[in-house]
Amino acid sequence: MPEGRLPAPFEAWFASRGWAPRPHQLELLGIVGEGRSALLVAPTGAGKTLAGFLPSLVALSKRAPSRKARGLHTLYISPLKALAVDIARNLEAPIAEMGLPIRVETRTGDTPSHKRTRQIERPPDILLTTPEQLALLIAHREASELFATLSCVVLDELHALVTSKRGDLLSLGLARLHRLSPKLTAIGLSATVREPDDLRRYLVPQGSMTLPPLRGRVPAEQAGEG
Repeated sequence: MPEGRLPAPFEAWFASRGWAPRPHQLELLGIVGEGRSALLVAPTGAGKTLAGFLPSLVALSKRAPSRKARGLHTLYISPLKALAVDIARNLEAPIAEMGLPIRVETRTGDTPSHKRTRQIERPPDILLTTPEQLALLIAHREASELFATLSCVVLDELHALVTSKRGDLLSLGLARLHRLSPKLTAIGLSATVREPDDLRRYLVPQGSMTLPPLRGRVPAEQAGEG
């Protein structure tokens, strides 16, 4: 499988933390860089959330600064609104420390109505939300314009989403997103599961796309910071 190359600012950021990019993080970066979807199965602490956002952060860091080229780039979907808020807070650190021109916001049931309206009119680069909020967004009269620039959707704790009743709701939302943004890349993040192929099929429209696996699963001994 291809491995992506981190730009110098990202390599410097990892080094400043005393970290090195993990093989699965670079591999996912390479796969998504080729416009393909992927499922990353890894234990807690293996850096899978950062791996899921690296392709978007790298792509956004290279984007032309013209406002006309801006729009919603990445949609992150979490089973818990508290998790979405925590992940957004964690994303602010690398974005600020590398000086990246990236705006991150959350949209949950607790988001004030005026902020929700602004997110439609002037969407952030990365929006973190839940399946229920996605259902409301795709039903919005301006959904076509909102998702026209969408490049990537990240589904965290995918095993928890798919196996619950919310999984059907989310599958309808994903199908709509793929219609609104045909070149959309989907990234699934999950803890260890028995049947990863079920999750892989969930990520993309069947019969029109192929989903490459990552090279094996991340072993537990690779777990740690990063």
